[in-house]
Amino acid sequence: MAEIEKQEKLEMAKAYEPGLVEGKWYQYWEEKGFFHAEVNKDKPPFSIVMPPPNVTGALHLGHAMDSTIQDILTRYKRMRGFNTLWLPGTDHAGIATQAKVEEQLAKDGTSRDQLGREKFVERVWEWKRQYGGRITQQLRRLGASCDWQRERFTMDEGCSKSVREAFVDLYNKGLIYRGNYIINWCPKCHTTISDIEVEHVDREGHLYHLSYPVKDSDEALIVATTRPETMLGDTAVAVHPDDERYSHLIGKTLILPLVEREIPIIADEYVDREFGTGAVKITPAHDPNDFEIGLRHKLPQVVVLDKEAKMNENAGKYQGMDRFDARKKVVEDLKTAGVLVKIDVHDHAVGECYRCSSVIEPMVSKQWFVKMEPLAKPAIEVVRDGRLEFVPDRFDKIYLGWMENIRDWCISRQLWWGHRIPVWYCEACGKEICTKDDPVSCPTCGAKHLKQDPDVLDTWFSSGLWPFSTLGWPEKTPELDQFYPTSVLVTGRDIIFFWVARMIFMSMQFMGEAPFAKVMIHGLVLDAKGRKMSKSLGNGVDPIEVIEQYGADTLRFMLITGNTPGNDLRFHPERLEATRNFSNKIWNASRYVLMNLEDYAEGPRGELTLADRWVLSRYAATVENVTEALENFDLGEAGRLLYEFIWNEFCDWYIELTKPRLYNKADGLARHTAQSILFEVLEGTLRLLHPYMPFLTEEIWQNLPVQGETIMMQAWPEVPTYQDALADKNMTLLMESIKAIRNIRAEMKVAPGQKVEIIMLAPEATQREVLENGKADILKLAGGASVELFAALAEKPPQAASAVLEGVEIYLPLKGLMDLDKEVARVEKEISVAIQDQQTLEVKLNNPGFTGKAPAAVVAKEREKLDAVLARKVALEERLKELKQNA
Repeated sequence: MAEIEKQEKLEMAKAYEPGLVEGKWYQYWEEKGFFHAEVNKDKPPFSIVMPPPNVTGALHLGHAMDSTIQDILTRYKRMRGFNTLWLPGTDHAGIATQAKVEEQLAKDGTSRDQLGREKFVERVWEWKRQYGGRITQQLRRLGASCDWQRERFTMDEGCSKSVREAFVDLYNKGLIYRGNYIINWCPKCHTTISDIEVEHVDREGHLYHLSYPVKDSDEALIVATTRPETMLGDTAVAVHPDDERYSHLIGKTLILPLVEREIPIIADEYVDREFGTGAVKITPAHDPNDFEIGLRHKLPQVVVLDKEAKMNENAGKYQGMDRFDARKKVVEDLKTAGVLVKIDVHDHAVGECYRCSSVIEPMVSKQWFVKMEPLAKPAIEVVRDGRLEFVPDRFDKIYLGWMENIRDWCISRQLWWGHRIPVWYCEACGKEICTKDDPVSCPTCGAKHLKQDPDVLDTWFSSGLWPFSTLGWPEKTPELDQFYPTSVLVTGRDIIFFWVARMIFMSMQFMGEAPFAKVMIHGLVLDAKGRKMSKSLGNGVDPIEVIEQYGADTLRFMLITGNTPGNDLRFHPERLEATRNFSNKIWNASRYVLMNLEDYAEGPRGELTLADRWVLSRYAATVENVTEALENFDLGEAGRLLYEFIWNEFCDWYIELTKPRLYNKADGLARHTAQSILFEVLEGTLRLLHPYMPFLTEEIWQNLPVQGETIMMQAWPEVPTYQDALADKNMTLLMESIKAIRNIRAEMKVAPGQKVEIIMLAPEATQREVLENGKADILKLAGGASVELFAALAEKPPQAASAVLEGVEIYLPLKGLMDLDKEVARVEKEISVAIQDQQTLEVKLNNPGFTGKAPAAVVAKEREKLDAVLARKVALEERLKELKQNA
């Protein structure tokens, strides 16, 4: 690698080729151990744990955005001198990984049941070793500077030990229990899934109105349901206690159609009197809300569906039918029996498995649960009292709203891949044994015939321990002491409940403090139409393909800029082109600087020009503002500031303004001064840009006359003390004058190579001095043949194109090149714009709501704007009058 560097320092390639640069530098960084962090008590700690992507996964744009944000923060803090750890890892993804391996087995003509549990788990580990590293390799392609030497896996030895420790502790405290409860069952994955793993999709369905006859009466209750097949498991009908329509029926008995079972009419405040008929069928075994009502009223639970979502023995003649086929048959029979009153079209949300999109079946099942109320309280308080902050802060309301209404967490899954529940049952005496180590005998009767619970833990149980299990807990390691609590968690807005909440309440329980100081929430990456990317829509974008076409830096910068914290980002391919142009701009500017540094050596500078003082001032402001934005986690704003400074100020203006001095080798001191400032600003700006574009900045930096192994280990630029408000003001006048002349030339279609006479009217002496000193720059950059500067004019130049700045008027006598009619039209257009600006400002200043509430300085600024607009309008009207007189 060192030989490659020396060879390439001779000359930068004419064009930037990411494919030739990125792999080289990433290998260098990783081999040199620049990403690795050892505990260093002499430095303040900064740590991030990577949200572990599924071991089955491939990099998508959401991962790319999430990892880029983490990498920017990590590289920034590393350069700030922090003891920086970004800890990576992957999640075992129980349901998804088992499904992958079962698909493979099916292709081989076998199944997990044929293999048996032990051999099946061996096959999954084999699959993990073969395919599980794909996403971590893809993260390397993105430039992620995480500490791969500390990479973790939710089922590695350390994490497994942590899981056992946590489960047994919660079990012994009575916070984990086993019982019959309503759960979400996926009939395809054949396991329970948690509430937050159910995706609710709006579907067009039907609302069936059914007549339930009242026993020993001519009356009937009309109930409405979207799932008539579940009526076979009804054990009551509920009405609101204050609903006068049904108050006389409360306590009476109904005859359940088709089944002929007697069920009570009960009163419960849960019932919405306005929905349907105000009478609700209660099926405690197949609806979470009905389950709660059933508990309150001690109703029986009749399960009518099996694990395949087929009707079971309690469904009578419908036994063995698929639930949706049974629905059709039940509706047909209800119609024949005369109890189907009507069917309405009804859109409603249908719960689907987030893994396989099968319709979820709520059902009562014996499962393991975590009691959430005692765990949720400290996790709520830590956010309420500000010990843990969400960025943006609006997300704390979402978090608190969910935590305050949280249900007990079902943690058992009917899978073979995962952390097996550490509970054994004695086949002799029935003793339930929960222990960290596998028991060999029953502690009660001494029998050795023990059977372990067949279920595994929800994947989110192990990932809930991630911030501290990855640092060595339950052992008291130096890493845990140094890097816990972590500094910030970066994650998407869609995973607050999946993961963030679990980490917070698990950390409060086992560590006694929040797992991170801040949670930085970013939005989702949507397609150009604002839709989620998905296989079904075919609108997904492969980040690796983008990297191969545009380079990793282009993808990174595009994903982070042009967006505000927490909001979704629409993916527009044309933004990639624009960002690639930015990369090329930086490359070409750097080549220009390097070509002019061949004879550069450090030494004292000569007198600074206005452009020198201005660019140093703008650089100082950029360092200050970019640093502040990064500290506030406003990464998009920091990127925008860098873009504006690099493209518009450094490249388009300062570099151009240095060319006369660089090309004039006779004046060695002036040339050296320009070289010195070019080098200082370019090198410092590369360090500012490095967290966003690590590959590009490393390649350029290595070609500069600098010391050090890598840019990523250089210090973050300190805010220079050099800030010059007068230089900013004067340079702005000079640039605005040049831009105005360029605009006139463009509008009048003057050929680029044709020189024009320039007349400038500047009544103020300070402005005349700036323009006088800048004549050479005006001539060069505005294509001028001559520049005449006046404090006053007896009469305005006839038949000349003009522009009016604040306090300065510019005229270009074009002598035959100007179309007088076009110039009249142009000035009239400018007057129209000035009038619109005037009206907008006057409306604002005549609004008491603005003048009375806005700070005085803000109001004064708006009045200044209005004065400037009025002055510009007067000057334009005078110019129009003169043009028409000379027509």
